[in-house]
Amino acid sequence: MKFLDQAKVYIRSGDGGAGSVSFRREKFIEFGGPDGGDGGRGGDVWVEAVDGLNTLIDYRYQQHFKAKTGTHGMGRNRTGAKGADVALKVPAGTQIFEEDNETQIVDLTAVGQRYRLAAGGNGGFGNQHFKTSTNQAPRRANPGLPGEERTIWLRLKLIADAGLVGLPNAGKSTFLAAVTAAKPKIADYPFTTLHPNLGVARVDAREFVLADIPGLIEGAHEGVGIGDRFLGHVERTRVLLHLVSAREDDPAAAYRTVRGELEAYAHGLAGKPEIVALSQADTVDASERKEKAAALKKAVGRAPLVLSAATHEGLEQALRDLMNVIAEAREPMADARTSETRWQPNE
Repeated sequence: MKFLDQAKVYIRSGDGGAGSVSFRREKFIEFGGPDGGDGGRGGDVWVEAVDGLNTLIDYRYQQHFKAKTGTHGMGRNRTGAKGADVALKVPAGTQIFEEDNETQIVDLTAVGQRYRLAAGGNGGFGNQHFKTSTNQAPRRANPGLPGEERTIWLRLKLIADAGLVGLPNAGKSTFLAAVTAAKPKIADYPFTTLHPNLGVARVDAREFVLADIPGLIEGAHEGVGIGDRFLGHVERTRVLLHLVSAREDDPAAAYRTVRGELEAYAHGLAGKPEIVALSQADTVDASERKEKAAALKKAVGRAPLVLSAATHEGLEQALRDLMNVIAEAREPMADARTSETRWQPNE
């Protein structure tokens, strides 16, 4: 399945059904009178976050969604049926924007959340509503109100606990493949990863979701390389694992390059907890590893982890450090949910 994280969609709710002009005509009933029923309400357009989706690829092949028109009213005071609704199924983490792609309508962060994007038009009144003392046989009824139409943008931001950042070929995809069951593309050339990948990592009987995004280079916030578009997928993470390759001539400069792009992107990424690691440590000898780890420590201000996804060196420690930060972030949320559901005695 291809990855798609943005889509433009046209939606239209259903028109209301028209009211009916009808008169009661029965044998032995002298004064029948009007009995036209009301039209049915038009269908609504909803958006719903569902489980089992992690891409907006469905909206590449269909961009127009229209709800059904309400059924017209009928004689004998019969009201028309409501038009069928339309529901846009999206992954959790999808944001809905107006046509300008800047004004946010709703952010669906949990499975099961629903939001009505366009309400169906009301059905028109039948002629029974227009009967008066001076007009006993009205021959008029209201048409249904038109539905709403609008163009919206769907933008997906993956929901993960931890995110991998770094320059291209820093070993992010290899790390993801080593600690999860994900199978990202791995090759010895820059920008092998062209879209985000997700995996579930497990350590000490605890699990968390790990996201890998395409590598950043200097000027990414201005569109250089693949740009910083995919940084949105690590906005919701609780911690970042910043990988700096031991094959870099200047690990400190590589670290500062990525940090600069995170700060330029803003949206709170630069302030997230960060664990720094010297990756691909198996590609250099012991003295060079020590030298580059020292240079990275000077730039970061603390000793980095030393990792090798090929030999699994340091992987477990990295996962534990990530899990500890994630667990600390989860505790306040769990306490808040507990306090909301805790029984309170009657006063």
